Amino acid sequence: MLISYAAILVAGLMPVICAGIAKAGAKSYDNHDPRAWLAQQTGFRARANAAQANSLEAFPFFAVGVVLALLTGVDPFVVDMLAAAFIAARVAYVACYLSDKALFRSIFWAVGYFSVIAFYVLAMLNLQLD
Repeated sequence: MLISYAAILVAGLMPVICAGIAKAGAKSYDNHDPRAWLAQQTGFRARANAAQANSLEAFPFFAVGVVLALLTGVDPFVVDMLAAAFIAARVAYVACYLSDKALFRSIFWAVGYFSVIAFYVLAMLNLQLD
């Protein structure tokens, strides 16, 4: 379970990391109006900001899935492996987003998404077995 708990922490930090990538080294960064500044960015900064938004969107679905799987008695090893797969897929997703590799980005997004779906499916199956 330690891996799945750590994965929730990492997933929660990913939006902050992506935001940092979007803002790092920018000479014109405006901390008084960061959202407007980010909305005007192009290239890797715009993609990092989009990865930040997507990471924020993915986090609740992932975190709740982990907790539900553990609460319903899904094997902690399985939960850990799915959580590790999610984090690996999300790191690859962000890397592909930053390097503008759209096809691979979508593939890694799907891997992460289906690993989260697996938490919910396993939780429901585990409840039916009891």
